[in-house]
Amino acid sequence: MDRAVSVLEILARHGEAGVTEIADALEVHKSTAFRLLGVLENRGLVAQAKERGKYYLGAGVLRLAGAAAVRLDISQEGVPVCRELADELGETVNIAVLDDDAAVNIMQARGTASVSAQNWLGRRTPLHATAGGKVFLAHMPPTSREDFLAGPLHRFTERTITEASALRGELEPVVPEGYAATLEELEPGLAAVAAPVRSHEGEVIAALSVSGPVYRLAPDRLPELGRRTAAAAAELSRRMGYGF
Repeated sequence: MDRAVSVLEILARHGEAGVTEIADALEVHKSTAFRLLGVLENRGLVAQAKERGKYYLGAGVLRLAGAAAVRLDISQEGVPVCRELADELGETVNIAVLDDDAAVNIMQARGTASVSAQNWLGRRTPLHATAGGKVFLAHMPPTSREDFLAGPLHRFTERTITEASALRGELEPVVPEGYAATLEELEPGLAAVAAPVRSHEGEVIAALSVSGPVYRLAPDRLPELGRRTAAAAAELSRRMGYGF
């Protein structure tokens, strides 16, 4: 891993380099350098100019850099939005991003009623059992969503939706209503609502959620909380350049 990163750093410094140059810089045999370059090339992180035999950074690096930049931007722009929503509702507010087949929480703000709330930062959570996850599923391309639904839907509580047909029905109103909700589907006693955050191009890049105990986030209160969360997510989307 260290050597692979070193290869990327060499190419970043020099623009391009051949196998021999990279091997000399790493102080390894040419076969080792060639193997490292092959792995990186398969991942799209480096590419080769065939006519010169030189390697340079590939488009995959831009993809990773772009994803990192988006996360940083969301974290920065999300601070005032999450803080205001947490203060208004008194509950825990999170921002999650999609990470393969899970959602990862990258920011959290706690309201006055959630002093002893669980820390969700950095935690990977299942798409089918969380409000934010349902937002991502509802906005996925149909083929990607069906691929996910074809896999196992693990049960976490008695209320976890584990049948693909039932989950499809649950996802159907998410886009037109602007938010998703869960009720004790990940943990007993926990309820949540979430709404999509969009990039300047309109792509759903994150989910803004509000979570708390069911005795405060009762079923009859979820539509109201969903609409308020959707409004906050729309504000964060505007901060990310959407709608301009």
